[in-house]
Amino acid sequence: MRIGSHLLVGFQPDARGRDALALASAVIRATGGAVTVAAVRPPALQGAGSATADAEWEAYLDGQARAVLDGAAEIFHEVGLPETAKIDYVVTTNRGSGRGLARLVGKTRADLIVIGSAPDGPRSAISVGSTADQLLHGSPVSVIAAPRDYAQRGADTFDRITVAYLRRPGGTAAVEFAARAAAACGVPLRLLTVAIGGALWGKATGLAAEHLRRMVDSYEADLAMAAREATKRSPLTDHEVRTEVAEGMDVAAALGTTDWTPGELVVCSSSDAGPLHRVFVGDMSLKILRTVPCAALVLPRATR
Repeated sequence: MRIGSHLLVGFQPDARGRDALALASAVIRATGGAVTVAAVRPPALQGAGSATADAEWEAYLDGQARAVLDGAAEIFHEVGLPETAKIDYVVTTNRGSGRGLARLVGKTRADLIVIGSAPDGPRSAISVGSTADQLLHGSPVSVIAAPRDYAQRGADTFDRITVAYLRRPGGTAAVEFAARAAAACGVPLRLLTVAIGGALWGKATGLAAEHLRRMVDSYEADLAMAAREATKRSPLTDHEVRTEVAEGMDVAAALGTTDWTPGELVVCSSSDAGPLHRVFVGDMSLKILRTVPCAALVLPRATR
């Protein structure tokens, strides 16, 4: 199973656009997929002048967007994509860049949307701006986001796939997807569960300590079962699948206790409460996205 057979990249003429293209190139190198790079421009105000003036203004805005895409082509040339990679460039119009990308999915037949991090976020982390927010709450296909400064890392492919796992229908589908993707990419798989102690942390004595231990034991048992299913449903061997429980007072503290590789990819499932066949990120997945120092992919609900 590919991470994405046809990528749709949302490009902005700034660092986030470069990060998105760098991530797209990593996916293409890993999977051989095709890519469409899109510039989403705002619609022109209609009726502000004569029909001729309106048409000229539309043409001007399209020209500006095309110039932006010329810059994307130069960046792709710099990152050294495979000569066999098929790349298209399109301009679309929408008041929201995330909604514009989502509407392009059907036209381009994309199965993965690639975006960069909002420019005002912390370095080496994913900041969810308006574009990401629109896509993470309604995209019809998977969304993969690059952390800030991803392009500067030089990670031209993936070296491990980690699944943020909880035992529920969406979590099971995410493990199956990630296991097959890891096998296709020739990289190991890690199943990771975050155990949050909350107010009990730091008071781990007596009943509190017992509660935490039972919670972690339960998570470890769930992970062991999921790992067995991952090897059963994919070409991965037992040695290529690792499980881990990250413990802490909150998500950031827990994820700070584990290791992250330079080319890590984190896979999260959508909330089971969200609409079918749409990305709808839940509270835990959103916190993970905002914390991990690597690329993160969110699957639509019921993806298999």
